[in-house]
Amino acid sequence: MSAGSLASVGGRVTLMCTFAVAGLRYWLTVFPRTRAELRHWRRRAADIPDAELRQLALEALDKSANIEGAAAFAAAIPGRRRRSVVRALVAFQATYNYVDLLAEQLTAQPVAAARRLHEALLVALDPRAAHRDYHAFLPAREDGGYLIELIDRCRGALEALPAYATAALPMRASAAGIAVFQSLILSGGDELEGWARARASTAPELYWWETAAAAGSSLVVHALIAAAAEPALTGETLAGIQAAYFPWAAALHSLLDSAEDEAEDAASGQLSLIGLYPSAPEAAMRMRQLARDALRSASAQRAGRRHAALVVAMACSYLSRPHGPSSTIAEIAPGLREELGVLAGPALLVFAARRRVAALARVVSVRRRRAAQRAGARSTAVAPATARAARPGDGNADADARAA
Repeated sequence: MSAGSLASVGGRVTLMCTFAVAGLRYWLTVFPRTRAELRHWRRRAADIPDAELRQLALEALDKSANIEGAAAFAAAIPGRRRRSVVRALVAFQATYNYVDLLAEQLTAQPVAAARRLHEALLVALDPRAAHRDYHAFLPAREDGGYLIELIDRCRGALEALPAYATAALPMRASAAGIAVFQSLILSGGDELEGWARARASTAPELYWWETAAAAGSSLVVHALIAAAAEPALTGETLAGIQAAYFPWAAALHSLLDSAEDEAEDAASGQLSLIGLYPSAPEAAMRMRQLARDALRSASAQRAGRRHAALVVAMACSYLSRPHGPSSTIAEIAPGLREELGVLAGPALLVFAARRRVAALARVVSVRRRRAAQRAGARSTAVAPATARAARPGDGNADADARAA
């Protein structure tokens, strides 16, 4: 599919149909399985013995938007293999979320800690790799095997996919880039800049921090995990999938994530990639260009409409989230929505509806929990009174005995 066909009336209609079919399949089949996986991991995280690690694991799972986004790559997979793809995607992104939070904790050797933690992503994609001591540089270490279970869940699901062996090397190469990026970003801008400039040949028109951002994105890994479900996967198809997302869509992904975390990065003193643009208008202009190039590259590949729809959905996931009027993402949003084209409106409506449903579910959950607590309190209050009534020597009990 050519990029020009997206601009035609027929191309837009076809793209809308692709989006609608993929969305229907996602909400009916992928989303319920994703939520089931998340419930499993929340129960498991709640059993982590160390209180600090338990809190971080649950916080990582609360970032469910990017986990649900990762699972969206399973929407095009046939039903009999979809379960394994969802399981691998959820476990991989949950691992990424968790080790990323762990790497932000105070430690004497932050760069070494981040590098060791993010090696978990490489091991998660290699069933034959030995586990590392992932918590080696952290003061809190006892997670009760939680991280290893996440990794092993991903590995087991990958082994069930027919073309895993074909996709394994590019998967691991992409994960290796993530590991380096996540360790160097903690060391400050100089080392990260040097590393990114050495990789600039992939897209010399990008700023160095855009090149670095592309390396830190998990989009390519998600796409390759989904591709591993295709029995007839070829090297040519793999190359096309990588070109669909790297570097432009991947850079857009990481920079939108950076824009969302802008205030948090400022508070912690961590390098903010979105903050490296000279101004907010410059950032907005560059994000539009990245989106334009991402859609052009995605649409040029086999199954281009599906890739383009996924790029739009990824960007709209970030644009739909609440943000202050003075934030960089507020400056970026209008132009980016326009660049994303005909799918932006429907995608934003879907994400807004999803947020309203999630908010309603939280309200219902809180009310049920409070009702259960009140019921428990009433039971606790009644039990002692009953015990007092039956206690030997109690006046009421003696009266009952005499009456009998």
